Amino acid sequence: MNNKNEFVAGFAWRRSDRTTGAGCWLRDLAIALAIALAATLLFVAGDAHAQDRIIQISGNNHTAMVTVTIGKSQDVRTGTSFVDVMVGDPDVADVNPLTDHTLSILGKKIGTTRVQVYAEGKKLIGIFDVEVSYDISRLTNELKRRFAGSHLQASSVNGRIMLSGEVADAATLDKAVTLARQFGPEIINSVSVMSPQQVMLEVRFIEISRTASRELGVQWNRFGGNSIANIGNQVPAGQLPITPSGGNSTFSNPGATNGNGGVNSSGTVMSSAAVAAGVLSGASPFGFAIARIAGGGVLTDVAINALEQKGVARSLAEPNLVALSGDTASFLAGGEYPIPVAGNLGQITVDYKKYGVGLAFTPTVLSRGLINLKIEPEVSSIDYTHPVAISATVSVPSLIVRRASTTVELRDGQSFVLGGLLQSNNQNSIDQLPWLGSVPVLGALFSSKSYQKNETDLVIVVTPHLVRPARPGDVIRTPADDTLPPNDPDFFLLGKTEVTRAQAIALTPVTARFADAGGRPFTGHMLDLPKGDSNAAIQ
Repeated sequence: MNNKNEFVAGFAWRRSDRTTGAGCWLRDLAIALAIALAATLLFVAGDAHAQDRIIQISGNNHTAMVTVTIGKSQDVRTGTSFVDVMVGDPDVADVNPLTDHTLSILGKKIGTTRVQVYAEGKKLIGIFDVEVSYDISRLTNELKRRFAGSHLQASSVNGRIMLSGEVADAATLDKAVTLARQFGPEIINSVSVMSPQQVMLEVRFIEISRTASRELGVQWNRFGGNSIANIGNQVPAGQLPITPSGGNSTFSNPGATNGNGGVNSSGTVMSSAAVAAGVLSGASPFGFAIARIAGGGVLTDVAINALEQKGVARSLAEPNLVALSGDTASFLAGGEYPIPVAGNLGQITVDYKKYGVGLAFTPTVLSRGLINLKIEPEVSSIDYTHPVAISATVSVPSLIVRRASTTVELRDGQSFVLGGLLQSNNQNSIDQLPWLGSVPVLGALFSSKSYQKNETDLVIVVTPHLVRPARPGDVIRTPADDTLPPNDPDFFLLGKTEVTRAQAIALTPVTARFADAGGRPFTGHMLDLPKGDSNAAIQ
């Protein structure tokens, strides 16, 4: 029993050992077959891929289009053996025969050319129209990787890259175009943007100008005996009192106004006091006081001139502009003034300079309704106080300009304010008699002073909106819709230059309140020409 068991056990062991050996041999065979099958499949796939990249012409088809990426090669095959190859433009593509049936075309420069293949006896057997383009496949992969949510496609058109498809916003389109320019300089953009691309910009210009000035002038006139003295009259040197020649010691004033309102042109003896000079700015004084002190035959006049001015000016402009995303819109509310410009041969031409309230902005609609704004507002006015002399008789005024340029990002309906455009000018002027005018307190009697302050503050409020055009048939209201022109009774009897629609209905007689056709109240003067059919008989 034990031997049998041992025999059985031994047999079983030997059978198990044989079974294990057979399993290992079968496993190795399966692995070898799998490797061979994989190699066969790879060879077949590679051969099929190679066949896909090889362009072949045979039979009745003698022409083929070949697109080659610049810097890469493309193989073409003919059904008939060839002996000669001609290339139209060797600078565009380089052609090398591989066999008597296969050619390799290398793209050298962007463009198009033609390759002709001939058999023996100069028999034409094939024509390849070759276009060398940029690497569109790489560009397509980059577009899909970077803009996965967009439907962008790239293709080659006559040596240029064309982008097509749809994107969500203009910012994505700009990035896609920038990426495409890395593969080629010329881009044909035919991409559609799905979000609204029209931006309306509401702008408010508020300018406040304040002016304040004070002036105080003191003038002394002394006449008597053999002397004349004057302080603060601001008379030019050519009009000061002089002593005429000929031994006459009497003072005369040939250039000044005499007491009768005329001019002493012949050197007549000065017999009246000088006219008050006024304030330093030359403006007419608002207050004037004069006092005369007489003693010992000597007359002394003291004149005090005073002026204070204040003013406030406000200007407001509210332009509304609509522009397409990426484009620039501009606005100007003002005018142009002529400027003489020297031309050839002494001729003078006229050029025009713009002034007023101007605005230029460029909107770009980004993702999720965000709007990028590049805005350039400008406010300018003519300054007549600082003219530029072109000749002895021609002078051109200058411009006071306040200009800003900024780029911001905000959403539909949000606003931002450009403030702090403050301009402040302070001007002090003192005319005084030397030494005496510098004496504290008492020196004020021998000096004239002027103080002027100008302040201008400009505030710009900007609000963008994404807008769409009005639908066909929608009524667009204007500021003139609520008022109507008056008729003769309204204008001549009631003095109304315009009336509202409710007033027009109330003021129109009941018997002739509504027009026959339109049912509207009668408005307008009787001189208005009738509309519609004419009642005049046609001869």
